[in-house]
Amino acid sequence: MTGTIEKQTPPQQIRFRDKKTMIIKCPYCGPRDVIEFTYQGDATRQRPDPASSDQTAWNAYVYDRTNPMGSHREFWLHAGGCRQHLIITRDMATHVISSVGFARDAVSSGREGDRP
Repeated sequence: MTGTIEKQTPPQQIRFRDKKTMIIKCPYCGPRDVIEFTYQGDATRQRPDPASSDQTAWNAYVYDRTNPMGSHREFWLHAGGCRQHLIITRDMATHVISSVGFARDAVSSGREGDRP
């Protein structure tokens, strides 16, 4: 018995192609798909003093998370491109990005409380 076997594309790949993706405008590389980036965390959190032994403060820093609605600042790494850490401000409900900048600029100017 002879015949041909057709290779089928898995359904999850077909659905992915049909969805709109988030585009991040890297200041160095230009507009890129979100798949090139890695989320690094909340850019508004304040790290406790490293010399502190306050267990409550460290537990809150490590485990407590807010779920903000509206505009929020986040650290992202352009892992598939220039490898720069970025601070992205985006709306948490709509995922619309309002600003993108290098994290090194914000950290050196003292605008952010933590490093990526």
